Amino acid sequence: MAAFARRLRLLLRSTAVLYLLTAAFLLGSAGIIYSRFTFAAFPDLYTPPSPGCRPDGEGSWSVGMFYGESPLKLQPLESRGVWRNESAAWPVANPVFTCASASDAGSPSNFVADPFLHIQGDTFYLFFETKNSDTLQGDIGVARSTDQGATWKYLGIVLDEEWHLSYPYIFSHEDQIFMLPESSKKGELRLYRALNFPLQWKLEKVILKKPLIDSFIINYSGHYWLFGSDFSAFGAKKNGELEIWYSSSPLGPWEPHKQNPVHNTDKSLGARNAGRPFVYNGNLYRTGQDCGETYGRRIRLFQVKVLTPDKYEEIEVPLGIKEPKKGRNAWNGARYHHLDVQQLPSGEWVGVMDGDRVPSGDSVHRLILGYSAFGLAIILVILSGVLVSAIKCVVPLSWCLPISAKRSDSISESQSHLQLYPKLRWLFTHVNRFGAPLQGRINPNTCSGRSLLAFILLIVLVFTFVGTHHVYGGNGAEEAYPVKGQYSQFTLLTMTYDARIWNLKMFVKHYSRCSSVREIVVVWNKGQPPVDSDFDSAVPVRIRVEDKNSLNNRFKADPLIKTRAVLELDDDIMMTCDDVERGFRVWRKHPDRIVGFYPRLAQGNPLQYRDERYARKENGYNMILTGAAFIDGKLAFDRYWSEQAKEGREFVDKKFNCEDVLLNFLYVNASKPGKTVEYVRPSWAIDTSKFTGAAISKNTQVHYQIRSECMVKFAKLYGSVAVNKWSFNGRTDGWDV
Repeated sequence: MAAFARRLRLLLRSTAVLYLLTAAFLLGSAGIIYSRFTFAAFPDLYTPPSPGCRPDGEGSWSVGMFYGESPLKLQPLESRGVWRNESAAWPVANPVFTCASASDAGSPSNFVADPFLHIQGDTFYLFFETKNSDTLQGDIGVARSTDQGATWKYLGIVLDEEWHLSYPYIFSHEDQIFMLPESSKKGELRLYRALNFPLQWKLEKVILKKPLIDSFIINYSGHYWLFGSDFSAFGAKKNGELEIWYSSSPLGPWEPHKQNPVHNTDKSLGARNAGRPFVYNGNLYRTGQDCGETYGRRIRLFQVKVLTPDKYEEIEVPLGIKEPKKGRNAWNGARYHHLDVQQLPSGEWVGVMDGDRVPSGDSVHRLILGYSAFGLAIILVILSGVLVSAIKCVVPLSWCLPISAKRSDSISESQSHLQLYPKLRWLFTHVNRFGAPLQGRINPNTCSGRSLLAFILLIVLVFTFVGTHHVYGGNGAEEAYPVKGQYSQFTLLTMTYDARIWNLKMFVKHYSRCSSVREIVVVWNKGQPPVDSDFDSAVPVRIRVEDKNSLNNRFKADPLIKTRAVLELDDDIMMTCDDVERGFRVWRKHPDRIVGFYPRLAQGNPLQYRDERYARKENGYNMILTGAAFIDGKLAFDRYWSEQAKEGREFVDKKFNCEDVLLNFLYVNASKPGKTVEYVRPSWAIDTSKFTGAAISKNTQVHYQIRSECMVKFAKLYGSVAVNKWSFNGRTDGWDV
């Protein structure tokens, strides 16, 4: 033991250990700094921890609603303009049902998928697969909506077998309600009948002793047709096989189609079913899954041209639903693989679709990439240590000599030690043989040596950042934050002119990918306006050309804006989408206030305009700059263009400044006593005008002096804003520190 302790002390004092500890400290610090600037810096303290919604290799599926005059032209729920005041969802937006909807109601769920509707009058019932967070098994759940899908109440689990269940195809026959869930793990296709709809079900019959996947039954052209996939069949291509059976009754007996399998092709071509078939204008349509890039990548739609017991033909037609363009920031940005569309008594069509923001196996893939990157970084650190002789890659063979043991040691243990030492000696000999030629090959005192070490360091940092990103950075999505279980959207409005077109293009490309942005409105004050094709945008961009170059145009009423929430954002401010989504969440909690990212303090007699640093020193603020703030568009625009605000607007035109200051004064003057502003701290923000020289307010001192003059003027007209001062870190969400 004394010899071992001596060796350990020598080892800890060695250059190699010091080198490795220093490298670990520096790379760990680099990883922390990287995460600080790339990860969401603020946790969601609004939402209590959920027992479900855990990272899952199968994804993070959720459910959205769609409506249209035709099943071939469906639009997402948000385009319908359904508003809910209690959650400030103006409008309600997809997704309408998520893993949190089930988990918060007491059924921990990692995701919800495979939605099917059953409609009874004005009540919608949604049946879906829910993956239990504890058992990691698929069960069948149900939820109910009495407002055509805008809000849902989770009712519970309706089927929980000892095997995986999914794809709960539900239909009516002879005044009975049946469900045909996938039970392929059981090796059979089982039909259930409702005893007490929607919660109690009974096994009615095993209709086929085959492990069919994603099956449905439809009554069409004189027969009942059963479509499903059997990937266990000899020669069947996974996600590329489809079979058909027919019968005179949904209870069977079933006869196989003579062309079976009617499809056995590439998995990207839509053979596997993707929801309920439907009849439109006398034609039968089938949805199929494209599993080419990843499982459930997208839905393909097929019109059935021939369906007889002897022959089957179908052709692909456009689905009619726009492909999401926001990537992982969209709830269905990575894939959507299931659609149930039905016609309402009104003639309108309604659909439910599932979607996921990440591809299949994403969490496992990220861990593999992350730990591989960390491993390569460690190898390069050790290799560079050997090359500069900080690590002596020569292992003394004396370490392989047997250590004397006590006589009381067992004979078997001694024999195992004697067998181990030759193997260690062989290993150390080969390590020495490999490491000796590399020892000291780089001289850090030469220019070439330092350059090579710098290059190696750069590669190590890249691997460290890649590993940190994939292991600790989550799925890379900057998701929206729900309020009372509902999502919504806002309009982003910016004001600019021709000298700042470079800023604007970068601005539009970035913010159009934020989850809750519905439209970007560009208020064009001066010069030749751009055209829509100039922008790389995931949402519509509308250029509103103004007759007069006035800062008052920022708050002009715009009847084409379809959301109550408007984010006023200068085109030279860049921040993360997560920061924007947090600001939107706070505004939905306080829609009568100005919610923004730049606090200011009006103080003194006469009033003086003070920046954020001063406000923090005084531990309070009473204004929010509307160059980066959420407002209620109708409320704010009406106040700003009221007759009472006319003299203030004229003063804004005179100074070509202070439109945001004026709006703060109007809020204080028009609102009931209480708070009129809310601050949300961004993770980081960059002023891109610094890179172009197109900043509007270049002289900060003069700019602040003009604003102080505005405050004095507005105080005389509308009363002072300095009567209130609101503390930082005053909310429970922790986002205003």
